[in-house]
Amino acid sequence: MSTRGPELRIARDTLLGMPPAEFLHRYWQRKPLLVRQAFPAFESPITPDDLAGLAGAPMAASRLAIHNAAKDAWKLRHGPFRSSDFRRLPKRDWTLLVQDCDKLLAEIDALLLPFRFVPDWRVDDVMISYAVDGGSVGAHVDQYDVFLLQAWGRRRWMISEDRRAPLAVREDVELKLLREFTPTADYVLEPGDMLYLPPGIAHHGIAVGECMTFSIGMRAPSAAELLLDYAEYIAERLGDERRYADRDLAPARRPAEIGAGALRKVRHILRESGKLKSDAFRDWYARFITRYRAAHSPAPAGDLLDAGALKRRVRRDGVLHRSPWSRYAWIRRGHRAATYLAGERYDCSLLLARILESGKRYDAALLRRLTAPDWRALAAMYNAGHLVFEDD
Repeated sequence: MSTRGPELRIARDTLLGMPPAEFLHRYWQRKPLLVRQAFPAFESPITPDDLAGLAGAPMAASRLAIHNAAKDAWKLRHGPFRSSDFRRLPKRDWTLLVQDCDKLLAEIDALLLPFRFVPDWRVDDVMISYAVDGGSVGAHVDQYDVFLLQAWGRRRWMISEDRRAPLAVREDVELKLLREFTPTADYVLEPGDMLYLPPGIAHHGIAVGECMTFSIGMRAPSAAELLLDYAEYIAERLGDERRYADRDLAPARRPAEIGAGALRKVRHILRESGKLKSDAFRDWYARFITRYRAAHSPAPAGDLLDAGALKRRVRRDGVLHRSPWSRYAWIRRGHRAATYLAGERYDCSLLLARILESGKRYDAALLRRLTAPDWRALAAMYNAGHLVFEDD
């Protein structure tokens, strides 16, 4: 087997062993990269028992992948799980996966800070997997970028950079496992090591003893998802009066035939209706990408506050936090900004847009320069559940 595989870098002062611009130019969506000690002397902020507890929470999306190696048979179970579910598992060849761990634990969310050279709206979540010896989810292909950080124990990663290799999947399992997989590189990752994989690279990770891996996944909406949401956005804004019309209709020679003239009319309606002006197009995409693949929505505030009441509470003793389920992005509109939280739009100053971008915690000192319109925008965000107080 070839060990050529992904280029090896030893991290020094940066996460990737090189400036982010170099990584994006040479590796991003092009080829894998293995970084030894990307997080030097890394200690996992979560234990296997902690992860098992998260897997029992209703807010967590959790799965168990169990492999019968003798029969090459797979079972996939969905959570939430109870402690008794884990006691009945075999001694080897199973994996627990929990999605959105960054939304559930602040310590995991903090791990995303070094990855902010990628736009926030491109980051999906941190999935944590715990596996016993031999545990895996099989050989598969992801259609998005992923950083695989070894958090605890060791995992063997086999990857294939052969873009001509067949990608047919097995039909006998719920997981999208490859029927054939021939690796071109084989590595064992230790705690703190990280493997970057661009979309379309086949890979197979197998636990060497017990281990935990953090998967920092990016978001890559498909063309079908974009088109569907785009069409819904347009349809919601079209008047009911815009319809198919045929004032030039001539007597039908074949009543059941759909003629070329009718098809031209339909094509014209769709072409003209599907056009969005620049501002509307940007509004659609910002709404879409900030709610795309959201597992949950923020809960509205129990007690609504107007701008004055919110300002007084912040000044008195409050620190506002952004809800973990409120993905944030903003678009410049001249000297102001349109900000978006979980698909909802709030117009405000560039100052407030940048404050919200700066982090997820906002105290009185940070908000002191805001004007009355910005406080009204903050109040609307708070009432919708996008912002919360520590003691709420």
